Amino acid sequence: MIDVDAQIRELATQRRLPPSYLARWLHLDQSGRSALLELTRALKFRTGQLVTALDLLDEISVREQTSAAKILARPPLRRLVTGSGSAPERARAVLEELRAIRFPRLRKTIGRLEAAIAALRLPRGIRVLLPRELASDELTIQLAASAPRELDHLLDALLEKRGDFARILAMIGGDDDV
Repeated sequence: MIDVDAQIRELATQRRLPPSYLARWLHLDQSGRSALLELTRALKFRTGQLVTALDLLDEISVREQTSAAKILARPPLRRLVTGSGSAPERARAVLEELRAIRFPRLRKTIGRLEAAIAALRLPRGIRVLLPRELASDELTIQLAASAPRELDHLLDALLEKRGDFARILAMIGGDDDV
């Protein structure tokens, strides 16, 4: 059987993984290298996803003083890896969970914002999107209407909730106690 390091090198070549990331992967302890290889294969990580996973695992390892293998063995991550859904869906979910582990305050803030949006009880046809990882202070509102009357209804609902949207924008911008 081919050893783990050879398998990692082969996969890195196939994925055109930058040499610096291959070196970081090989720098992990044996169990960490193996766990990441298993994860990469199970979820069919693309190169960018693998790079993101390595970055996040490195940051979490330093912050929590733990190994990549122990991080990847956590039950929430294992459930995502072995759960149902397509490999791309599960890969996205695993990376989101790693981000949540790395940035716990961000996760709590996003949760509060999502709860505030849900509390608005907006009609179907209005979709409110938070900026990805709260990287900006812009709130996106999408309307989907198939008739003028429906559009009027959605616009009225938005106007009625104008103050609530202002509060949510303030929360995103950090002007409110989140």
